[in-house]
Amino acid sequence: MTTVAGRDGRGAARPLLGAGSTYWLLLAVVCALLIIGLVMVLSASSVAALAKQGDSYAYFKRQLLWVVGGVVVMLGASRIDYRLWRRLGTPLLVAATAGLVYVLAHPAAVSAYGSTRWISIGGVLTVQPAEFAKLALVLFSANVLTRKARLLGDVRHLLVPVLPLTMLLAALVMLEPDLGTTLLLCAIAFGMLFVAGAPLLLLGGVGALGLAGGMGLIMSAPYRRTRFFSFMDPAADPQNGGYQFIQGRLALGSGGLLGVGLGAGRQKWSYVPNAHTDFIFAIIGEELGLLGTLSILLLFVAFAYAGVRVAQRAPDPFGRYLAGGITVWIVVQALVNIGAVVGVLPITGVPLPLVSFGGSSMLVLLAATGMLLNVARHEVWSVRRSVIATTTRTAAERRGRRTAGRAPSRPARGRPASVRTTTRGGGHRQTPAQKAKADAEQTRRAQGVPSTRTPRKEPR
Repeated sequence: MTTVAGRDGRGAARPLLGAGSTYWLLLAVVCALLIIGLVMVLSASSVAALAKQGDSYAYFKRQLLWVVGGVVVMLGASRIDYRLWRRLGTPLLVAATAGLVYVLAHPAAVSAYGSTRWISIGGVLTVQPAEFAKLALVLFSANVLTRKARLLGDVRHLLVPVLPLTMLLAALVMLEPDLGTTLLLCAIAFGMLFVAGAPLLLLGGVGALGLAGGMGLIMSAPYRRTRFFSFMDPAADPQNGGYQFIQGRLALGSGGLLGVGLGAGRQKWSYVPNAHTDFIFAIIGEELGLLGTLSILLLFVAFAYAGVRVAQRAPDPFGRYLAGGITVWIVVQALVNIGAVVGVLPITGVPLPLVSFGGSSMLVLLAATGMLLNVARHEVWSVRRSVIATTTRTAAERRGRRTAGRAPSRPARGRPASVRTTTRGGGHRQTPAQKAKADAEQTRRAQGVPSTRTPRKEPR
């Protein structure tokens, strides 16, 4: 429930969800992204689904089930007070860490594309523990930073245990290996420290170390090194490392302003790898054109604006950290995916949030969005005091507005005595009686009549 802070600073519990609340903006943006994602997953995956599953709607049906389930979870989470999620941070962190260890050690873990990231449940669905690790990191860090609010001036309390925990999770994810999720975990931690008010010099140092560590990880594996050099010059290896870059750009370029038409794209016919997951933005550019891609960008800009607004209006520090962490997570993931498709960032295998095909990723993202929506329901608005203008005032009211404790100014020698009163606007004006007395005094002086005023004694 959105509340308004009154004159005394306390919130009045009045529902304002229909009066410009960020809740509706955020909900509209998420629903728009989900609808566009479902349509584009159907279009981009139809060819691959027919070739692998024998059913053009196979991937779409699975995505529809995950989206429906995720929306139910999102709406449920939006109705639960976000403060209750503080208790979930530590248990979810332990479970996510155990899941990351499981996929590294257990032979039953599912591998794909040269990486072991998934846990099979009943042979029907797969779960990726790294996705739950993102949410666990946000909840745990928000809880810790809230409890240590009075100690955040000390760098040690600010960084511990958020930074060591992030390094542990990043190391486990990197062993899968999954560089994209590793970078996202580091970005989430960086964003949480920024929201907590970490000094810019400290953030710069942490960012520089993270960038150096990322470059070291890229150069440590031959396939990542090849992918990085292909990003620098895709034309140097057009049939191997630079193939996906080139095909993605061809898809974006062939769309033009309005696109070739929904479902009429050609690059999804086994030209663009992972057309319905990592490179769905390229298919959007081909079939919906520049207007379609700009629409996606504007939706994520609106999401970032709404998330920052919710964090600023959160009623307590935990709500601010939670909203800020979720916003950083989703927006940075979108930027990394879009940057890889357009060729300004290396390909890391990160899907486009709320749009790309994905199971556990979609479920966790919508659960986090539900928590963000609940913070938006509790946002506090600062209402300015109303200005009441009056057109008529009595002389007593005007005299009563004289500054307290201020003695009336003494007139200079040879000048008529005129007592001034302070008006609301800060100017000075005589009452009619004072003006008549001053006029009479001026007339007597002009006629040479001695003044009736008692002369002021000069101090010795």
